[in-house]
Amino acid sequence: MKLIKTEDAVGQVICHDMTQIIKGVMKDAVFRKGHVIRECDIPVLLSIGKDNIYVWENDESMMHENEAAELLCTICKGANISRGEVKEGKIELSAECDGLLKIDREKLRVINSFGQMMIATRHGDFPVKKGDRIAGTRIIPLVIEREKMEEIRWLCGEEPILNIIPFPSRRVGIVTTGNEVFHGRIEDTFTPVVVEKLEEFGYSLCGHETVNDDSENIEKAIKKLLDGGTEMIVCTGGMSVDPDDKTPLAIRNICGSVVTYGAPVLPGAMFLLAYYGEEKIPVLGLPGCVMYAKRTIFDIVLPRIAAGEILMPDDFAMLGEGGLCLNCNICTYPNCGFGKGGY
Repeated sequence: MKLIKTEDAVGQVICHDMTQIIKGVMKDAVFRKGHVIRECDIPVLLSIGKDNIYVWENDESMMHENEAAELLCTICKGANISRGEVKEGKIELSAECDGLLKIDREKLRVINSFGQMMIATRHGDFPVKKGDRIAGTRIIPLVIEREKMEEIRWLCGEEPILNIIPFPSRRVGIVTTGNEVFHGRIEDTFTPVVVEKLEEFGYSLCGHETVNDDSENIEKAIKKLLDGGTEMIVCTGGMSVDPDDKTPLAIRNICGSVVTYGAPVLPGAMFLLAYYGEEKIPVLGLPGCVMYAKRTIFDIVLPRIAAGEILMPDDFAMLGEGGLCLNCNICTYPNCGFGKGGY
């Protein structure tokens, strides 16, 4: 690539898109990369401030912005992701299906600290809808060293930075606990809320047990649903530290151990997660806030569980930063800071 006077550029090949901005009218390229400049193009180029212009000069040690953008896109684009056209060194990526966006954060950090290139994404570990924009990539200069791009490709390896995991159809069982519900003293308003949230991520209800505040009865209800082939158990009620709240004990007895009983998220501090057997069937204990609060810990972790992730204690520890819901008058979740975590 070399810089020459625009008046001397007739017959030369433009090596990058030329953008014209007219306020309230247009912002678009008037000349595209590869255009051969004609005599009639000179006044137009001068009118957009191009007294001098870069034209293509072959150099095997350098990559044009669009060529480099294609390589960067290849490094980023994983399963269930579509891409747009390359334009001025930029390529946008979109979701091909509903699913959970997964990001290799370390690779993303490496690329964005490397210089002369960038990747901007939505936040990972959150659900996306088909057609959603999930990332934008750009090569900053007009040309970039080929060696630098090859180094990035080597550092990132074969696995892409971005993937979308679809939500498969799964069977779920619900155990409703509490003497007040079991004896019909109050209506069960918890289960409908939970079912609505579960259906959003592909779950279908295959069983529902209502039991009193007795740990053995809760255990029997959980075991019955597990034996019936359910792929997840959700327990509601009995999750506080009151002496008569026996749900955590029952879950621990069935599963042997728990991943977490308590999470640094409000609403949702008394959340419990455990896994049953070699199949790692999730067993959840939901705090009462899920019944009445617009968004809670359940909304944060459910998409990840639905996508088949096996969550560990550190996954919850990271949620403290951003774990406070502000209870906005108009809820915009997930387009807010709630649940974004301290990554």
